[in-house]
Amino acid sequence: MPEFELTASPSPEELAVITDGLTAFNTEDVGPSERQALAVLIRDTDGKVSGGLSGYTAWGWLFVQLLYIPDTLRGSGMAGKILAKAEEEAAARGCRGAWIDTFNPHALGAYRRQGYEVFGELPDFPEGRTRTFLKKML
Repeated sequence: MPEFELTASPSPEELAVITDGLTAFNTEDVGPSERQALAVLIRDTDGKVSGGLSGYTAWGWLFVQLLYIPDTLRGSGMAGKILAKAEEEAAARGCRGAWIDTFNPHALGAYRRQGYEVFGELPDFPEGRTRTFLKKML
């Protein structure tokens, strides 16, 4: 009988067993993901990264994991410009769509202005907010 261990500090090797196992299963089930990292970096005048977008493309979709705009650039349309660059690269990689999620009402507005449509919500996550899932066909 298998045993279970609950831990808040799994080793990289332990996590790799899970990742590698699921990757192999999914490859057999639906084909290779062709996962590739994608980032759009904002650099200041000194060349230091001050924000940007981090995500990946896989199975013909762009997933935006993180998008951070520094305070000094918020409200300037920077999120839209960064998303457009990421979408352009995703399309060049053969992607047919993009998705992102947020619980920030301002970010939600920015994503909608870029043509993203809501496809799901998780109320009260975090407490008092709604996590909204959005997609856009490229």
